[in-house]
Amino acid sequence: QVQLVESGGGLVQAGGSLRLSCAASGRTFSSYVMHWFRQAPGKEREFVAAISWSGGSTYYADSVKGRFTISRDNAKNTVYLQMNTLKPEDTAVYYCAAGLSVRYDWGSMNYWGKGTLVTVSS
Repeated sequence: QVQLVESGGGLVQAGGSLRLSCAASGRTFSSYVMHWFRQAPGKEREFVAAISWSGGSTYYADSVKGRFTISRDNAKNTVYLQMNTLKPEDTAVYYCAAGLSVRYDWGSMNYWGKGTLVTVSS
């Protein structure tokens, strides 16, 4: 069993930065591929980024590539999402999720958090 708790969301102006964190409980954190998804108002939940067990491989949606960076610290059971050059269209609830492999669909995740709201003003 893995429990995930996101933090770090908030209100930021366009062009600014935020760093999201996802703290995981459980001893098997390092066994999971960690993902970030987001859901904007009125839209479906979409894949943002993923990172392999070791952190050696990362994957990004085209919309965030070059602006967002996913990382993990297995010693701290934490995954991060550094978000730079934020745009109003990045406004969404951001969710952390754990899966057994890299997947781009929310329904394939084994565990997920409750989300943290990111609002980017223009």
